[in-house]
Amino acid sequence: MNESDLRRQIVKVGQLMYEKGFVAASDGNISARLGPGRILITPSGLHKGLMEPEQLLVVDGDGRPLGPYTHANRRLKPTSELPMHLEVYRQRDDVTAVVHAHPPITIALSIAGVPLADCLLPEVIVFLGLIPTTAYATPSSVENARAIRDFIRHHDAIVLQRHGSLTVGDSVMQAFMRLETVEQNARIAFMLAQLDVRNPLAPAEVEKLLRQREALGFSHPGEREDFCQICGVCHTGDNHAPTLANERAGSGEQPLAQNVISQPDPQTIRMLVSQVVHKTLGE
Repeated sequence: MNESDLRRQIVKVGQLMYEKGFVAASDGNISARLGPGRILITPSGLHKGLMEPEQLLVVDGDGRPLGPYTHANRRLKPTSELPMHLEVYRQRDDVTAVVHAHPPITIALSIAGVPLADCLLPEVIVFLGLIPTTAYATPSSVENARAIRDFIRHHDAIVLQRHGSLTVGDSVMQAFMRLETVEQNARIAFMLAQLDVRNPLAPAEVEKLLRQREALGFSHPGEREDFCQICGVCHTGDNHAPTLANERAGSGEQPLAQNVISQPDPQTIRMLVSQVVHKTLGE
């Protein structure tokens, strides 16, 4: 994609982020690699739904403005989250685009202490993997760049505590689609919390999905250890190694993967779903 097309794509993604409620006003930022040592990035203070291609800025790998300047961008400065974007590109040679947004349900769950790193949805496991949450760090700071450093090496989407999401990809559109997946996952996790249900996939089912993920080339080095710890997918040869889930099962306790409420009658189900809809939509 040439620079002109890339500028238009970033503007389009900014519009989509605003239309879908993932940002408000000047929230969020987007960047993409133009080539070695050249990064195209959104300016500070601009409404993401109203940007123009000529307003985007070019910086080098250290964040120094490169130009060329236009009448539309000559007075603009790169986003204050530039250090976070640069950190991603330093850690991931395979990443060509970064999207930072403020999806509301994702942020709310991070404040409530509800993690998104759980094995709930098959599509998330295969195409995105686990979604970790960073410790809180001051936005637009070097501290924030350090907070994402270890996570972004092995994950394509992370939650920034109280601050939003960070997604990466091989294109701006892919990074945006991963943002959509994060917020959809958060929406479902929110509904489950309203229903007081936690019902992650069984380890054997997660293992099947991980094999699909690896076959498609989406996996990252070291992520199996995370899936082992969080989802109980631990293997020694053909046998499951001891995990919290199967240790509980061996002791006669109910396994975590099956720790759900008993099946209610249809009337109770309708009442619970109605409560979720009213709380979610405010009706």
